[in-house]
Formats: sequence, C-alpha cells, structure tokens
Amino acid sequence: MFRVSTQMLYTQSINYINQTLTSLTDLNEQASSQKRVNKPSDDPTGAATILNLNTTLSSYDQYSTNVSTAQGWLSTSDSTLTSVSTLITRLKGLAEQGATGTMTADNRTQIAYEARQIYEQLVSLANTKYQSKSIYAGQNTDENAFKECLWMTSNDPSLSTSNSFSIQGSCSSTVLVQLVKSNAASGASALMSTCDVRYSTDGGVTFKHGTITSNGGGKIILSMPDSGTSITFAHNSSVNLASASNTSYNAGTWLWIRPTAIYVGDDADPTATSVSSLGTGTKLLSATARGSFSGNTIVRIDNSSAVTMGGSINYSYSLDNGLTWVTGNNAASNASSNNAVTLDIATGGLLTLHSNGSNLLQPGAEFVITPNTADVSLQVSASESIQINDVGKNIFGGIYQNPSSVLAASGSRLSVTSSNTSAIFSSLSSIFSSNGGTATKNMFETVGNLVAFLETNNQTGISQCLDSLKLSQTQITTALASVGGRENRLSTTKTILTNLTDSVNTQLSSVEDVDITTLLTKLTQEETAYQAVLKSSSTIIKMSLMDYL
Repeated sequence: MFRVSTQMLYTQSINYINQTLTSLTDLNEQASSQKRVNKPSDDPTGAATILNLNTTLSSYDQYSTNVSTAQGWLSTSDSTLTSVSTLITRLKGLAEQGATGTMTADNRTQIAYEARQIYEQLVSLANTKYQSKSIYAGQNTDENAFKECLWMTSNDPSLSTSNSFSIQGSCSSTVLVQLVKSNAASGASALMSTCDVRYSTDGGVTFKHGTITSNGGGKIILSMPDSGTSITFAHNSSVNLASASNTSYNAGTWLWIRPTAIYVGDDADPTATSVSSLGTGTKLLSATARGSFSGNTIVRIDNSSAVTMGGSINYSYSLDNGLTWVTGNNAASNASSNNAVTLDIATGGLLTLHSNGSNLLQPGAEFVITPNTADVSLQVSASESIQINDVGKNIFGGIYQNPSSVLAASGSRLSVTSSNTSAIFSSLSSIFSSNGGTATKNMFETVGNLVAFLETNNQTGISQCLDSLKLSQTQITTALASVGGRENRLSTTKTILTNLTDSVNTQLSSVEDVDITTLLTKLTQEETAYQAVLKSSSTIIKMSLMDYL
C-alpha cells in the first residue's frame, strides 16, 4: 500500500493530457501538410531518403530546363536551315534562267536584282539569334557570325584567292575589271610594266580607265576611282594579258569585285590550337601544336638535366590536367634538327618546339596545349550533354582566317569597318575552292559569284554556279539532318527524364506522404483518447475550496 497524494494526481493527469495532446497535434500537423515526415525526428532514416530524392528531383528539373533550352536553339536552327534551303532552290531557278542562251543582258540584270536580295537575306539568316545569342558563331554568341564584305573572283589562276591581295572600298554592284596590254616603261614590276586597267560598273556595257601604282612598300594598287574600290596585290603578282579589243572572258585577266561574307565567329578546327609554356627557360622557346587534341593537354620534359633539341628527349603528357601522366615517351636524337623537335602525343596531336634564343629544354618544363573549341553544349543528364550550336563557316562557307593568324602586322582578328566594306586581308583564302570553274559547297562564295556573273552578263559563269548551288544545298541539308538528329535525341531524353521524374516522385511519396485512411483513423483514436483523459481527470480531481468548508 502506498499513499496517492493530490500532487501526484495532478502531475499524472497533466502528463496524460500532454501526451495525448502531443500525439493529436502531431497527427493534426500531418493532416495539414499531408506529409508523414515533417521534421527529421519524425523518421530520421526517412528524412535522409527524402533529402536524397529531392536532390535527384532538383537535378532532373535542371536537366529538363536544359532540354527545353536546347530544343529552342535547335528548333530555331531547324527553321533557319529550312529557309536557307528554300532560298537556294530559288537561286537555282534564277541560275537556270540566267544560263539560258535566249536571255539578254537586261534579262540577267533583272534576275540579278532578286539574286542580290537573296544574298542579303542569306547573310541575315546566317546571323540568326536565339534569345539574343548567335547560333552559328561558335562560342562567340554575343556577336553576329558573319559580316558582309567584298571579295574577288578571277579567271586567271595566277590571281587566285591563294595569292596575297586586299580590297578596299564599297560598291552596290559588281565591278568588272580587265587588265590589258600596255607600253608602260620597263623597270617596274611585271604587273605594272605590262598592264593597263579598265573597269565597268554597269556590267561591261561601258568601261573607264583605272590606274596602277606602287605604294612603295612592295605592293601594287589597282585603283578604280568611280567604282569606289581599289585592289592591292603583292609586288610580284603576274597576269595573263590580252589586247584591249578582246572582250572575251576567256582571254586575258578579268576580275569580278563582288559580295561575299566573312565568318567572324569561333572555329573548332583541329589545327587551331594555342600553346602556353611553364617553367625555366621556356621563354627562350616557341611552341606550336597541330593535329587532334580532344581537350587540354600538358606535356612535361622528364630529362634529369638540360637537353638540346637534337638530343634524346624524354617526356610525359597528361590528358586530365595533370592528375595522371603517360610516361616513358622519347623523341629520338636528330642532329639535323638541333633547333626544333616534334613530340608525338598518342591522341593524334603533335607539339613542335622551336628555338627562340635557346635550343635547351630544361627538366620539368611544361607546355599546355589548348585546342580551339566552338561548341556550346548543355548537360541533359548525368552522363550526357548535347551541342546546341554550330560553326557557321562549316555550313554556309564564306571567307575565314584563323584568329591566331597575324593580320596586317597587328595580330588582331579580322574585322570589317562597316557592312559591305572590306578590311585589309592578307593571304586570306576561301574555305572551299571557288576558282577555275571547280564546283564548291561554299554557299556565300557561290551566291556572290552568281550575283557577279548575272550583273556582268557572264552566261558561262552562271552555268558553273549551278553545280555549286547543288553542292551548297547538299551541305545545308546535311547540317539540317544533324540538327534534326539532335532534336530527336532531345525528344527521347525528355521522355526518359519524365519517366525518371515520375519514378522518383513515386518513391518520394511512398516515404514522405501520409496514408489518409490510416491518418483519419489515428486522428479519431487520439481525439477519443484526449477526450477520455480530460473527462477522467475532471472526474478524479474535483478539489476546490468548498470541499473543506
């Protein structure tokens, strides 16, 4: 037997009330949130699982956002390339008309008006942007991929675009230039000593005389004052001349100054790499890389002491930024190349080191090879990314110079001063051949030539453009197929992400969500228990002042 005090009754009653009220409150919170786990203490293991599943869902949400963005880029490219193909089809029709023997010069001039407008439209399409980002300029997405400029076509192989020349000025129609025989004084360059210049701005109907001068710096300038243009050639340029009375395009040297587009975006060409040097003595060396590099590559000299480039050079290379190294490589001795050595990288790349004041390679010297990249890619799964842009020059052609090339002794990138005005280009070649009647898939060069030949009533040149237009359209449809393949891949990825998200949501619900039926049953039980505790406590404890009076 033990005595139950009034304080014990009160204490136990309050404890019972608090316990049932706490259970009722917890169940009420679950009913309100519809979640079984509202805080870690509800289910520590379940809370950890919920956190992991929510992290997974968050990554899936980001992947889905990336998929939507990628679909926007590729859909824009799809419609753009489709429009380009349609315009090329129209140009083929115009070229077929222009190549017809019954067409007159006036007819071809009329066709040229539409061809030039299509050229302008093609440049605009090649500069298409999605959300203010250029889709054909590589990683240079803030700028247009192409700029209009002037270029030259010649029937003379000695003045092909592989020779050094530049065009200055601007014009709204093709400038036709003919170099003819003269009796100029001897002692100057071959071009200056044998030539007179005449030019036409109305398609060859009328001609005016130009001038040939030397700039004193080893260059020859052909000036056509009324055309608004001039051409600068190398001092040793040679020409094939005909008499002034011979107006056949098959005789002598003819030049067509006509429109084209210059690509000013990034490229991913395998030869476009940069090399930085680290370590003692590397400032007295120069390094160049060529070939295939999938990513940044570090090359390290492993000789224990300084070695000349003609000696036996031990080296290692790393493809993962120095985490692991491929060792045991050796460049065999080559006494005839004491001032240069080429190191072979197994991935298909070559690093060539040149003397720049010293031919010694110091132990531990490192050379970091950075390949040119142009891809803009988005991660669409944990192990998958997709390229959403393209390199415009590989699709539309135009003219291009590697940005690492030196231009006009300043080393700056190519630029144009305004639309339809060219800068000074040095030894700048077309991407594909566009001379000698050879068909080319270079769309901008082809369309520029078509405009020039239509405006100058050159039936043979127009006919040659037909084959090039077909190749250009094939190039566009090939790019369109690539874009379509990536779109289909994204569609499949989106479906997979949807299924994975549904699966994780199901797992999350099984751990986190409350069973409504069970919850309602427990709520009823706890409410009954709470009411019972209140009633029993009020029955047992009826202590008041009146009980002692």
